[in-house]
Amino acid sequence: MPLWIPITIAAALCQNIRTTMQQKIRGILSVDGANFVRYLYGAPLALGALAFLVWGTGRTVPTISWTFLLLVTIAGVAQIVATSLMIHSFSLRNFTVGTVYSKTETVFVALFATFIAGEPLAFGSWMGIFVCLGGVAVLSVRGKLSDIRGLLADLTHKGAVYGILSGAVFAIAAGTIREASKLLPEGDFIIRGITVLACMNTIQVVLMAAYLARRDRPQLGKVWHNWRSSIWVGIFSVLGSAGWALAMTLENAALVRAVGQIELVFTFISSRLVLKERPSLGEWIGSILVIGGVVLILVTR
Repeated sequence: MPLWIPITIAAALCQNIRTTMQQKIRGILSVDGANFVRYLYGAPLALGALAFLVWGTGRTVPTISWTFLLLVTIAGVAQIVATSLMIHSFSLRNFTVGTVYSKTETVFVALFATFIAGEPLAFGSWMGIFVCLGGVAVLSVRGKLSDIRGLLADLTHKGAVYGILSGAVFAIAAGTIREASKLLPEGDFIIRGITVLACMNTIQVVLMAAYLARRDRPQLGKVWHNWRSSIWVGIFSVLGSAGWALAMTLENAALVRAVGQIELVFTFISSRLVLKERPSLGEWIGSILVIGGVVLILVTR
């Protein structure tokens, strides 16, 4: 099995945990504040991991160019905007709408890879992406197949619009992360992936801190005051982001993000284990669609 696959699955699991925690602290912080904790508490961990790789394992930081920094900055800003849009879509409608429409990211990433990055996908991979998206839709409405018609019909609702926009901007982030990693000339995929993450998270902290200081200064104090709950968002965020960065260093970003749809299956499994509920037929169908789409992507890539 290619190494990028288990890395992607681990990243999806961490992202699932982070999103759940981020939504929970949304009752304490604003949209921007909940977004900021992801980077504030994640950046030191990313920089620490880079320091360990350099001084602990003898690796060297790859040569960083201005083009690399530009791409990393674009990726960082895109990730900030996309996360804010996604959290905002949750508050406008609900977690379901925000989740299912943000997952359109996989289609946008595939378009980016094909027409901009010059990494076209096989026809089977495209089919797998759409099969995964169908499974995500089913799981997002908890397997109630009759709800999907209303969910997909309500494309003009603000919550849906924000969700789709977040997917498009997340695609920009994923594509530029992939392109930035390709610009690093030296080192193995680990040092290159962590270098991308450390640079991006540092830029994000600086930009968001400056933004909040100007537009919503009280949030800075709230973020610091609620560090006990916020720090876990940062920990799982950096673990997930590290996984995405490492996987995208190894493989086409579109394939990585498509396989990452397995995140919704983790949600399905964990809710059943915790709540001890019997899954509905629709939920089984959604899980099978996601897993089947991932398999289709892997066998046809």
